[in-house]
Amino acid sequence: AVDDTLSPNEQLQLRYQALHHQFVASSIAVKQCHELMPDAKIGSMLARMQSYPKTPNPTDVRQAQEDDELNLFFTDVQVRGEYPNYMNRYFNDHDIELEMAPDDLQIIKDYPVDYLSFSYYMSMVSSAKPAGEKTAGNLILGEKNPYLESSDWGWQIDPVGLRITLNNLWERYGVPLFIVENGLGAIDKVAADGQIHDPYRIDYMRKHIAQMKEAVQDGVDLMGYTMWGPIDLISASTSEMSKRYGFIYVDQDDDGNGTLERRRKDSFYWFKN
Repeated sequence: AVDDTLSPNEQLQLRYQALHHQFVASSIAVKQCHELMPDAKIGSMLARMQSYPKTPNPTDVRQAQEDDELNLFFTDVQVRGEYPNYMNRYFNDHDIELEMAPDDLQIIKDYPVDYLSFSYYMSMVSSAKPAGEKTAGNLILGEKNPYLESSDWGWQIDPVGLRITLNNLWERYGVPLFIVENGLGAIDKVAADGQIHDPYRIDYMRKHIAQMKEAVQDGVDLMGYTMWGPIDLISASTSEMSKRYGFIYVDQDDDGNGTLERRRKDSFYWFKN
């Protein structure tokens, strides 16, 4: 929860101080994991938001770069094992001074994660002077990309952006990658034959998996892929059951009414094969 009595800079101070403690805790977890199971691998997870500049205008390109940096800051620390230099400017501009124990930076350096997992649902458009139509996202709002289709909830669908993301993360970090969230929130209906026909979800998965294959051919070390999520559940972003992600249908509406019966959607059989 945000404390409204604090200034924006004070809120940022608390946010990044808390993040520092999480970075240290992550490294300690890696250390303990390797001590208990030397061959085990432990990673981190990033909600990845690939940013495109709205135009070739250098100010838009720079804005996209800054937006990417604020998103990749977390993994820069956890994978590279050090605070990136670009954050020095950000901390200075926002009067942020992190309190650190004497050995915090050494712990972070000595015990980075072994691989990087991330979620990917959409890309974002960055502009130095945003004025266009906005598009929805689970964490932030960005300008609408006129070259992309959108889901029922306004999330823009960008399969090629997944290939771009995979290549960028691989080139930046050189550690194995794992897509742990990817999927389409959509309105599903039970048809007269009692089945749930969702060709739109199949199309979404097919296009994203095709781009994953392209990225692997590009040389990316991709550990695996898990979609969000196999079974319908209440959406974390909108608190709706009607925003369905799964390839298994659950009989329940937004008010909690229903038998909770499970039915396999067409996408279940497609994904199984």
